[in-house]
Amino acid sequence: RDFMDQTIAFAHEHGYVETLFGRRIHLSGITDKNHAVRGGAERQAINAPIQGAAADIIKRAMIRMPPALTRHKLSAKMLLQVHDELLFEVPEGEVDATIEAARDIMEGAAAPAANLAVPLVADAGVGDNWNEAH
Repeated sequence: RDFMDQTIAFAHEHGYVETLFGRRIHLSGITDKNHAVRGGAERQAINAPIQGAAADIIKRAMIRMPPALTRHKLSAKMLLQVHDELLFEVPEGEVDATIEAARDIMEGAAAPAANLAVPLVADAGVGDNWNEAH
């Protein structure tokens, strides 16, 4: 509850909240006189740092992924990002090595900017299409 109260107070004072990585998310309705509008902005103030941190982490992983694949001499291609998932096209002979490289990047994506108390764990699925892999 302290986190929520402090976050709402910060949002009222500054008009924005920040993600774990310092990205600002502005809240246009946080000082609105309309209780419903202000309440919505307060809920957004609580949710935005959490959802925003997750978005920042996956973006950091996406930026680091191509150099990692190149470094490991893998020809896998990152095709798509959906929420906290990355979808790759991988030659059959490189599946295990690509999973290992991708897992290392994704699980370490917050570092060194953020020292998380809870480890990130990346799961992998394999299939001929997204449905099979998911």
